[in-house]
Amino acid sequence: MDVKELMLGEFYTGVPDSQLKAFCNCLIDTYGISKEHIIAANEGNCTALAAGYHLATGKIPVVYMQNSGIGNIINPVASLLNEKVYGIPCVFIVGWRGEPGIHDEPQHVFQGEITIKLLEDIGIKTFVIDKTTAEAQMEDYVSQSKAITERGNSVAFVVKKGALSFDKNVKYSNENIMKREDIIRHIVDHTGEDIIVSTTGKASRELFEIREANGQSHKYDFLTVGSMGHSSSIALGIALQKPNTRVWVIDGDGSVLMHMGAMAVIGANSPKNMIHIVINNGAHETVGGMPTVSEKINLPKIAEGCGYPEIHSVDSFSELDRLLEKVKEFDRLTFVEIKCSIGARDDLGRPTTTAKENKINFMNYLKEL
Repeated sequence: MDVKELMLGEFYTGVPDSQLKAFCNCLIDTYGISKEHIIAANEGNCTALAAGYHLATGKIPVVYMQNSGIGNIINPVASLLNEKVYGIPCVFIVGWRGEPGIHDEPQHVFQGEITIKLLEDIGIKTFVIDKTTAEAQMEDYVSQSKAITERGNSVAFVVKKGALSFDKNVKYSNENIMKREDIIRHIVDHTGEDIIVSTTGKASRELFEIREANGQSHKYDFLTVGSMGHSSSIALGIALQKPNTRVWVIDGDGSVLMHMGAMAVIGANSPKNMIHIVINNGAHETVGGMPTVSEKINLPKIAEGCGYPEIHSVDSFSELDRLLEKVKEFDRLTFVEIKCSIGARDDLGRPTTTAKENKINFMNYLKEL
């Protein structure tokens, strides 16, 4: 189906998803980043932003996201948008990862199973879009959705894999020179037998392949394959319970933005054994490369405001290597921003061990420390 059939409003906000890449690229091609199109920090943020748009204009906003973000919209949908509260209508466009019967990564399996039920349980009528959805069928869905939103209720178009097409190629890039996989390789060269908690997406995949190439054990690493934005909180929980063990976090700018409040909690607790690294490429690169707002804000200043006592930002391998030599001597909570280019190997693999195997090996190693 041509993605333009899903261009159903005048205002769009969302968090990018690889399943919706055609839709996201169309938005960038049509609106760029503007008052008509805002990439938000998380899906709840999008929903509240959409509510503000409706209150100001009376028009219907469109929110796009991966189905893993449904958890983030439950609060504003149930306690703000719902007809028993304000009755604010919204159109949600949801990428269906983990669709039953379609192979996907472990973090998407259960979410995929409950996607339709979860949306309907919070009062959102769903319409499923797939490769076979004809123009006439889509027109009927749109007609039904208009009747529903006119009553102050919300609808969701749940998009299956490969359902959308867009005939233009949108290229995302920045001026940074360091590649993320090379950055992680340099970090691993300095961590020894310390533990690493890595964020959702390609960073964890790259860490896994680096360990494989080095002939190293995976027991040192917790790969946060789901729950985007929470890797730093996982690391904090470990660092506080294992004060004599150095804990490195390999985070991303999109992940940090999604739940930035975690930085305040980390700074307030200030574990001396935690090193929070944010690889900042200014993009949601794992799901296609659409920009985050991180290039317009100052993450080190935010870390400073949150109480991190040691803060650094580097944009070259020479600076990075010098810093990694010193960072283990600081003996205090440390924040490191590393400026990174956009892109990854086309043949980048995925972990060959299961999530539960990763957890067991990691926990067994922690018992030794």
